[in-house]
Amino acid sequence: MNWAVYEALLTGVNKFSTEFGRLWLSIVFIFRILIYAVSATRVWGDDQKEFECNTRQPGCTNVCFDQFFPVSHIRLWALQLIFVTCPSLLVVMHVAYRENRERKHREQKGENCETLYKDIGKKRGGLWWTYLLSLLIKAVVDAAFIMIFHQLYDNFFLPNLVKCSLSPCPNTVDCFISRPSEKNIFTVFMITASAVCVLINIIEAVYLIGKKCKERMPATRRRNLLEKGETTKLTILKGCHARMSKVWMATYRNSCMN
Repeated sequence: MNWAVYEALLTGVNKFSTEFGRLWLSIVFIFRILIYAVSATRVWGDDQKEFECNTRQPGCTNVCFDQFFPVSHIRLWALQLIFVTCPSLLVVMHVAYRENRERKHREQKGENCETLYKDIGKKRGGLWWTYLLSLLIKAVVDAAFIMIFHQLYDNFFLPNLVKCSLSPCPNTVDCFISRPSEKNIFTVFMITASAVCVLINIIEAVYLIGKKCKERMPATRRRNLLEKGETTKLTILKGCHARMSKVWMATYRNSCMN
């Protein structure tokens, strides 16, 4: 995997993120990508080579390894990191679309024309929805991979000994996993980091929605106050008109009687 591409991607997204988004990027880059690239690949480098079964039957070790490790941890984590960083491309692409649209607008109208966007990178309008959608996708991706790990490897932990009775094994054989304790530590660490990222994504989504509602609340209140003021004014005018009508009718009657 070319981690330089993902580092450039994360650096670009960092410019358009909130405080929670920057925290998410830091956790992904430091506690997931770096741990994966520096340590995890070495820990799982000998998983098949040192997976041993107490039999000399040709092919038995291979089928038992495939049964217990249908997909390697390291490959699942690679897929997870790719899928969880791809939604950030939506934000970068949307900002690039705005920049291109702004550039074409200036070419047509001139450099001194009114801009289409007050701030291209500010989360307003469609960019706000794109950013919110990217948060939800990232949370769903991480949660889905956590469930996949839970389904493939019971409670995320690797046992010291597994039993296998698949053909061509002559009977039920015992197979031993290389360094299960060390692998369990890394598994718990990566799963915990994924869970923290899901929590941060949810918090950031709630923060964005709450901020948007807070921005719209004053306008709604002003509109309600204006409507209430207009209703009150109309009521006062109606009352004044009614009183004036009564005074006019009384004056008219008095003049007729005189």
